[in-house]
Amino acid sequence: MSEQQSWHGTTILCVRKNGKVVIAGDGQVSAGPTILKGNARKVRRLGGGDVIVGFAGSTADAFALFERLEQKLERFPSQLARACVELAKDWRTDRALRRLDAMLIVADRKETFLLTGAGDVLDPEHKVVAVGSGGNFALAAARALYTHVDDAEAIAREAMSIAADICVYTNRSLTVETLTE
Repeated sequence: MSEQQSWHGTTILCVRKNGKVVIAGDGQVSAGPTILKGNARKVRRLGGGDVIVGFAGSTADAFALFERLEQKLERFPSQLARACVELAKDWRTDRALRRLDAMLIVADRKETFLLTGAGDVLDPEHKVVAVGSGGNFALAAARALYTHVDDAEAIAREAMSIAADICVYTNRSLTVETLTE
């Protein structure tokens, strides 16, 4: 695949408000100007359903990271921060994992983290975080809506719709997962 035909397409958004955390992801997968799939599922539950994860990047790489995160969650139950740090350490130091191209947003009922292959485990400053090609659009929309809308899911859905209006690599086929405190 040439550089011009690189894979694009994902918007993942996490909103935490009023005792709820929501991760929403669009379903579009594109190669260059071609939409390959419109209903991909980029948001999943892990840890027996107590953790939500959304990914941007290569699907195969994300699934490899999901498996590793699931192992870390089993090893460190009820310790999301520790599981994420351990995954990030492996991701950065393991020769095979180091090549994985993805970003993850991981949330449980109390905490949210953004994980990258550079070893970053970021605790977002705000109650909203996003990644992917339409991530900045969704982030800006969600932050603007945050003080005016009380429901986390309503914020996420409207922000994702706004991102889909702006980003050609984002569609309206959403997967939305919610946890309540």
